Amino acid sequence: MRKTKAAIIGSGNIGTDLLIKIKRIAENIEIAVLVGIDPASDGLARARRLGIDTVDTGVQGLIKHPEFDEIEIIFDSTSAKAHVENEKALRPHGKRLIDLTPAAIGPYVVPAVNLDEHLGEPDVNMVTCGGQATIPIVAAISAITPVHYAEIVASIASKSAGPGTRANIDEFTETTSQAIVQVGGAAHGKAIIILNPADPPLIMRDTVLALVTSPDREVIRASVADMVDKVSGYVPGYRLKQEVQFTELGAGESFRTLTGGADVGSDLWKVSVFLEVEGAAHYLPAYAGNLDIMTSAALQVAERVAESMFATSDVEVAR
Repeated sequence: MRKTKAAIIGSGNIGTDLLIKIKRIAENIEIAVLVGIDPASDGLARARRLGIDTVDTGVQGLIKHPEFDEIEIIFDSTSAKAHVENEKALRPHGKRLIDLTPAAIGPYVVPAVNLDEHLGEPDVNMVTCGGQATIPIVAAISAITPVHYAEIVASIASKSAGPGTRANIDEFTETTSQAIVQVGGAAHGKAIIILNPADPPLIMRDTVLALVTSPDREVIRASVADMVDKVSGYVPGYRLKQEVQFTELGAGESFRTLTGGADVGSDLWKVSVFLEVEGAAHYLPAYAGNLDIMTSAALQVAERVAESMFATSDVEVAR
């Protein structure tokens, strides 16, 4: 079966989990190289044990790798600042980049919502773990009724938040808030992340709160349920914790601080959606659903990009 060669930059938790996912379940992608900067990292050692080539000199080492010309897709699981430099170094080489950092150089992509719109982009951004978990729900609600304001809270186990996650907290909130609007369709958005120190660690939990007018409850519930089915197609541990909740808000309450000063009228309701994301435990513990949803979403993008590349190639051959 024809497969597209890929490389992963970043040999930490996310990069290593993605590598193992590709080895185990990818249909259109094969991993050629894992790239890091620490020769002693567990990720590089694990890749070598699996018979995968490794580079410990960063993106410049990847460019010099003998298989570099054959690699078509490159995942970047480093950090927002590192991706800026990596993208600059790789830009002249025409590779397709899938960015798992909050750098957001390319368009935001949430596979269940807008992947088809961006299959041809040279660099796509996977938003954040909280964004991947919650933006589909915001989109499901906004597909039925205008969302004046959406707020998401992502609670993840502290043990699943590595140095990259901790270094990118500000980028997390900014990138996710913007994507709630640009991809989710809300007029205004806000994102909050909580690092939960509980021991034993708890799996990822996400809350979506949406401000809407005169909601059709059953239609919104059905839309949310359909979206959960779509996401769980590539993130099997993604699920609703309970039925979607609706709360009527007081007529005397003002929400202008949430809606950018706009008066959104009366008959306002809060839609509350509670989610849970359990990891597949390919490399990371099952509680690390925040990392699993990122690697699963990135792999879904790569699989579809590879399919589109195959289709384009077949058309050119036919001509």
